[in-house]
Amino acid sequence: MKTPKEKILYYSFFLFQIHTLFLHTSSASNNNNNNNYNNKKVPAIIVFGDSSVDSGNNNFIPTIAKSNFEPYGRDFPSGNPTGRFSNGKIAPDFISEAFGLRPTVPAYLDPSYTISDFANGVCFASAGTGFDNATSNVAGVIPLWKEVEYYKEYQKKLRAHVGNEKANEILKEALYLVSIGTNDFLENYYTFPQRRCQFKQVQEYEDFLIGLAENFLKEIYHLGARKISLTGLPPMGCLPLERAINIMEYHGCVEEYNNVALEFNGKLGWLVSKLNKELPGFQLVDANAYDIILEIVLRLHKWDAVEQGDLR
Repeated sequence: MKTPKEKILYYSFFLFQIHTLFLHTSSASNNNNNNNYNNKKVPAIIVFGDSSVDSGNNNFIPTIAKSNFEPYGRDFPSGNPTGRFSNGKIAPDFISEAFGLRPTVPAYLDPSYTISDFANGVCFASAGTGFDNATSNVAGVIPLWKEVEYYKEYQKKLRAHVGNEKANEILKEALYLVSIGTNDFLENYYTFPQRRCQFKQVQEYEDFLIGLAENFLKEIYHLGARKISLTGLPPMGCLPLERAINIMEYHGCVEEYNNVALEFNGKLGWLVSKLNKELPGFQLVDANAYDIILEIVLRLHKWDAVEQGDLR
């Protein structure tokens, strides 16, 4: 039987495994292309996305989407909330540490850090955002286009700090982590009628988001990004809030949302293949974590049932 803390460690461990698995996949692909990137040290972790990877940027903008209060951060090294939507570290932190970089990836908007801190890791992510600009408007968070603007600003600071040649090497060899998309559906499409009026079928909205994702990935490619891990949607119908309000189905997972996630992830996989063929030197990895996260959710549910003496 797992204690709550052991459950948290189990979840964090699998998140770490998810990303490292696809990093090894990327390295193998690089070998096939004779690029030998796997023999080079990753100099930096650069992060775009939403609450799944936000290390505290929302602490420094006027939004209600914050996690700067307890019990967030209770298992962080300091024991204090950091703006991460987690009990402790998040996946980019574990990945950074695994590559021998900082034990945590700092938030770009945190004034306690400088460009010397950001040289080997920086996070532009904002909890509550999405591919769709309308999604970021819901809670007044940082839209994805603004994350890219911060990235451009970061590049200028980095070049001033280490010089053009070194900066270009860092930007090219860095590992880029992108985790975004869930809020577009749960906080936007399924919550407000505007998008549903414009996109009558959810599949149409999926295609709209895929177009936005393609534009974003091409933009950061042209800005120098080459090695990117793109995380698809989790089984979003099993997220705690969705289960909590799913009263009619006894707080089970919302299968409609899970089916949409699977469908959207399939389209993301198609986009990954397309861009890898079109863009020279691009190493975009489809880090589809749906099945593993679903397994974690189901196991945690089983553990809860055992602890409550309600396993049937």
